[in-house]
Amino acid sequence: MLTTFRLFLGFVLAAPLFAQREIGIVDVNADTQTTAITLSSSSPELQNLALKAFGAHGRYRPVASGGSFHLTFAPAGANQVTVSITKGSAETPVHTETVTGTSLRNALLRAADVAVTKTSGLRGFFAGKLAFVGETTGKTEIYTSDVFFGDVLRWTADGKQTMSPRWSPDGTKIVFTSYRTSFPDIYVLELTNRRISLLASFKGTNSGGRYSPDGSRVAMVLSGEGNSEVYVGNAQGRQIRRLTNTPAVEASPAWSPDGSRLVYVSDSAGGPQLYTMPATGGTPTRLATNISGYCAEPDWSAANPNKIAFTARMGSGYQIGVFDLAARASKIASKAPTDAIEPVWMADGRHVICTFRAANTRSLWLLDTESGRATRLSPTSLGNASGAAYLSP
Repeated sequence: MLTTFRLFLGFVLAAPLFAQREIGIVDVNADTQTTAITLSSSSPELQNLALKAFGAHGRYRPVASGGSFHLTFAPAGANQVTVSITKGSAETPVHTETVTGTSLRNALLRAADVAVTKTSGLRGFFAGKLAFVGETTGKTEIYTSDVFFGDVLRWTADGKQTMSPRWSPDGTKIVFTSYRTSFPDIYVLELTNRRISLLASFKGTNSGGRYSPDGSRVAMVLSGEGNSEVYVGNAQGRQIRRLTNTPAVEASPAWSPDGSRLVYVSDSAGGPQLYTMPATGGTPTRLATNISGYCAEPDWSAANPNKIAFTARMGSGYQIGVFDLAARASKIASKAPTDAIEPVWMADGRHVICTFRAANTRSLWLLDTESGRATRLSPTSLGNASGAAYLSP
C-alpha cells in the first residue's frame, strides 16, 4: 500500500537524484527583456529586502545607477511604506503611493508589488504567502512564511510524515496529507485557532486535497474503491463524488482558475501524463505535451488560464515544464543542476515556486518560466524545505 501511495501522490517521489551544488542563482539565458532599475531607501533593512525581491524577479535587473526607473521606498509608519517611482535620467514622476501592510516588512513587499505593476503591467507576487513542508525539527511539518522566508511559523508538531499543504482561497485554512494515525488521511488546519480536523479518512489511501478557487469544494485522490481515483467533495469533506473510473493510477488534481475543470495525472497511456476533465465529471482529455513520456504534478495558473506547469522527466532527472493550452505546445522552463519538481504558480502567471531536490537536500526556488532564471528562496539555516503552496496577496 505504501508503495502505491507514494506512486500516486506525485509519480516522482522515488525519482533518480543528482548531487546538488550550493547555488544562489541559476541563469539559463540572458533575458533581453529585463528592465534596469535603481533602488533606494532611507532604511537599510527595506533597501536590502527590495534588492532581494527585484533581484529575484526575472523581469528586472537592479543596477547602481542609470536604470530605466528609480524606485524609492520610505518608511511611513510602523506598518506603512511610501513608494515613489520616477522614469529615466530626467526622473519624470510616474507614481507615488503609501501602502499599508501587516508589518513594515509586509508593507515593503506590498509597495514593491505596486512598483512592479506600475513599471511592467504585471501583477506583483512579492506580498504573497507560502505554506510548505519543513524539516527543521528533523520531521516533516507544515510551515508558513512570506515569499522571502520572513515570519516563518511552524503549525504542526506531529512527528509524522506530512505532505502537500494547500491554502484555502481566503487564507484561513490549509488542507494537507499526513500519516498522523499511521495511514495517509487528509486533514484541514484552521490557522485562526490551530485546530486540525479530518477531511477524508476512508479505507485505503487519502491524499492530494486541494480547494476549488471559490473554496466551496475539495478535489482529492482516494483509493477506497480499489484504485486511486479523483474525487470531489464539499469543503467539509461530504457529498464526495467519484470523477474518474479507470484501471490506471490517477493523482495530483488541480483546479482551473474558474473552477470548471480539473487537470490531473493518469498513467492510462502507459506512463504518467496530464489530463483534463469537467469538475462535475465527464470525458477526460489528454494534454499531449509531446515533450516527455513522464509528466506529473500539474498546476494551473490563475493569472494565465492558458498555462499549466508540471514536472517532466528529462533524461535521468526532472525539470519544470509549461504547457500552453492555446498553442497546444510545451516547453521546458528550468535547467536546474538537480531535480526540479513540484511547481506552483505565483500571482503573475510568469513565475513558479518549485523544489530543487538532491540526494539528501530539498530547497525552494523561484523560477522565471520565461527566462529560466532560478533564485533560491529557502535559507540553508532552515534545513530541508519542499512542497510549497502559494497564496496571492
